[in-house]
Amino acid sequence: MSIFEHTLTRNNGESVKMGDYQGKVLLIVNTASKCGFTKQYEGLEALYANYKDKGFEILGFPCDQFGHQEPGSDGDIAQFCSLNYGVTFPLFRKTEVNGINSHPLYTSLKTEAPGLLGTKRIKWNFTKFLVSRDGNTITRFAPTTSPEELTQQIEALL
Repeated sequence: MSIFEHTLTRNNGESVKMGDYQGKVLLIVNTASKCGFTKQYEGLEALYANYKDKGFEILGFPCDQFGHQEPGSDGDIAQFCSLNYGVTFPLFRKTEVNGINSHPLYTSLKTEAPGLLGTKRIKWNFTKFLVSRDGNTITRFAPTTSPEELTQQIEALL
Protein backbone atom coordinates (compact mmCIF):
# COMPACT_ATOMS: atom_id res chain seq x y z
CA MET A 1 0.00 0.00 0.00
CA SER A 2 1.36 3.41 -0.97
CA ILE A 3 1.65 5.92 1.85
CA PHE A 4 -0.62 8.17 -0.19
CA GLU A 5 -3.54 5.73 0.22
CA HIS A 6 -3.92 6.35 3.96
CA THR A 7 -6.50 8.57 5.63
CA LEU A 8 -5.51 10.62 8.68
CA THR A 9 -7.36 12.61 11.31
CA ARG A 10 -6.11 16.06 12.29
CA ASN A 11 -6.15 16.99 15.97
CA ASN A 12 -9.27 19.10 15.29
CA GLY A 13 -11.14 16.03 13.98
CA GLU A 14 -10.77 16.91 10.27
CA SER A 15 -10.20 13.91 8.01
CA VAL A 16 -7.27 14.25 5.59
CA LYS A 17 -6.22 11.97 2.74
CA MET A 18 -2.48 11.40 2.43
CA GLY A 19 -3.04 11.67 -1.33
CA ASP A 20 -3.52 15.42 -0.74
CA TYR A 21 0.22 15.55 0.05
CA GLN A 22 1.35 13.72 -3.08
CA GLY A 23 3.83 15.89 -4.98
CA LYS A 24 5.24 17.36 -1.78
CA VAL A 25 8.33 16.43 0.21
CA LEU A 26 7.15 15.22 3.62
CA LEU A 27 8.77 15.00 7.02
CA ILE A 28 6.64 12.74 9.23
CA VAL A 29 7.47 12.85 12.94
CA ASN A 30 6.08 11.20 16.06
CA THR A 31 6.18 13.88 18.75
CA ALA A 32 5.71 14.37 22.49
CA SER A 33 5.34 17.41 24.74
CA LYS A 34 7.22 16.12 27.78
CA CYS A 35 10.29 14.57 26.15
CA GLY A 36 13.96 15.50 26.20
CA PHE A 37 13.63 16.08 22.44
CA THR A 38 10.54 18.33 22.71
CA LYS A 39 12.67 21.39 21.93
CA GLN A 40 12.94 19.94 18.39
CA TYR A 41 9.52 21.50 17.76
CA GLU A 42 11.41 24.79 17.38
CA GLY A 43 13.70 23.37 14.68
CA LEU A 44 10.81 21.62 12.95
CA GLU A 45 8.85 24.86 12.79
CA ALA A 46 11.91 26.67 11.38
CA LEU A 47 12.23 24.03 8.62
CA TYR A 48 8.53 24.36 7.88
CA ALA A 49 8.74 28.15 7.65
CA ASN A 50 11.76 27.96 5.33
CA TYR A 51 10.46 25.34 2.92
CA LYS A 52 6.65 25.18 3.04
CA ASP A 53 6.32 27.49 0.03
CA LYS A 54 8.63 25.20 -1.97
CA GLY A 55 6.49 22.07 -1.63
CA PHE A 56 7.51 20.84 1.84
CA GLU A 57 5.19 19.66 4.60
CA ILE A 58 5.77 18.45 8.14
CA LEU A 59 3.18 16.11 9.61
CA GLY A 60 3.32 15.81 13.40
CA PHE A 61 1.88 12.77 15.16
CA PRO A 62 1.77 13.10 18.95
CA CYS A 63 2.40 9.72 20.55
CA ASP A 64 2.10 8.57 24.16
CA GLN A 65 3.80 5.17 23.76
CA PHE A 66 7.20 6.21 25.12
CA GLY A 67 7.40 6.92 28.84
CA HIS A 68 3.90 8.51 28.94
CA GLN A 69 5.45 11.71 27.57
CA GLU A 70 2.32 12.85 25.73
CA PRO A 71 -0.44 12.59 28.34
CA GLY A 72 -2.63 15.51 27.20
CA SER A 73 -5.68 15.62 24.97
CA ASP A 74 -5.40 16.59 21.31
CA GLY A 75 -6.54 20.11 22.26
CA ASP A 76 -3.97 20.35 25.07
CA ILE A 77 -1.21 19.24 22.69
CA ALA A 78 -2.21 21.76 20.01
CA GLN A 79 -2.27 24.57 22.57
CA PHE A 80 1.11 23.56 24.03
CA CYS A 81 2.74 23.42 20.60
CA SER A 82 1.28 26.74 19.50
CA LEU A 83 2.03 28.66 22.70
CA ASN A 84 5.51 27.27 23.39
CA TYR A 85 6.90 26.69 19.90
CA GLY A 86 4.65 28.61 17.49
CA VAL A 87 3.88 25.39 15.62
CA THR A 88 1.92 25.99 12.42
CA PHE A 89 2.55 22.67 10.63
CA PRO A 90 -0.27 20.12 10.75
CA LEU A 91 -0.68 18.07 13.92
CA PHE A 92 -2.75 14.92 13.93
CA ARG A 93 -4.63 13.01 16.60
CA LYS A 94 -2.58 11.17 19.16
CA THR A 95 -1.30 8.13 17.30
CA GLU A 96 0.16 4.76 18.15
CA VAL A 97 3.28 4.03 16.09
CA ASN A 98 4.09 0.52 17.42
CA GLY A 99 2.12 -2.58 18.34
CA ILE A 100 -1.17 -4.01 17.18
CA ASN A 101 -2.84 -0.57 17.18
CA SER A 102 -0.07 1.05 15.14
CA HIS A 103 -1.55 3.46 12.60
CA PRO A 104 -1.38 1.91 9.10
CA LEU A 105 0.65 4.91 7.89
CA TYR A 106 3.33 4.08 10.45
CA THR A 107 3.19 0.41 9.53
CA SER A 108 3.95 1.44 5.93
CA LEU A 109 6.72 3.86 6.93
CA LYS A 110 8.44 1.28 9.15
CA THR A 111 8.30 -1.33 6.39
CA GLU A 112 9.69 1.04 3.75
CA ALA A 113 12.42 2.49 5.99
CA PRO A 114 13.47 0.06 8.71
CA GLY A 115 15.74 1.25 11.49
CA LEU A 116 19.14 0.11 12.64
CA LEU A 117 19.82 -3.56 11.88
CA GLY A 118 16.52 -3.79 10.00
CA THR A 119 14.30 -3.26 13.02
CA LYS A 120 10.85 -1.91 12.19
CA ARG A 121 9.93 -0.79 15.69
CA ILE A 122 10.13 2.92 16.47
CA LYS A 123 12.43 3.35 19.44
CA TRP A 124 11.42 6.79 20.77
CA ASN A 125 9.71 10.12 20.23
CA PHE A 126 10.87 12.36 17.37
CA THR A 127 11.77 9.56 14.98
CA LYS A 128 11.59 11.22 11.57
CA PHE A 129 10.69 9.89 8.12
CA LEU A 130 11.62 11.99 5.09
CA VAL A 131 9.46 11.12 2.07
CA SER A 132 10.11 12.11 -1.55
CA ARG A 133 7.44 13.80 -3.67
CA ASP A 134 6.47 10.51 -5.31
CA GLY A 135 6.53 8.56 -2.01
CA ASN A 136 9.08 6.10 -3.36
CA THR A 137 12.06 7.27 -1.32
CA ILE A 138 11.58 7.13 2.44
CA THR A 139 14.49 7.71 4.81
CA ARG A 140 14.32 7.21 8.59
CA PHE A 141 16.19 9.44 11.04
CA ALA A 142 16.76 8.76 14.72
CA PRO A 143 15.34 11.00 17.45
CA THR A 144 18.86 12.33 18.09
CA THR A 145 19.02 13.74 14.54
CA SER A 146 18.08 17.39 14.89
CA PRO A 147 15.76 19.02 12.36
CA GLU A 148 18.60 21.33 11.31
CA GLU A 149 20.66 18.30 10.26
CA LEU A 150 18.01 17.44 7.65
CA THR A 151 18.36 20.64 5.63
CA GLN A 152 20.62 19.19 2.95
CA GLN A 153 18.45 16.10 2.42
CA ILE A 154 15.27 18.21 2.25
CA GLU A 155 16.81 20.59 -0.28
CA ALA A 156 17.97 17.65 -2.43
CA LEU A 157 14.39 16.35 -2.63
CA LEU A 158 12.84 19.76 -3.32
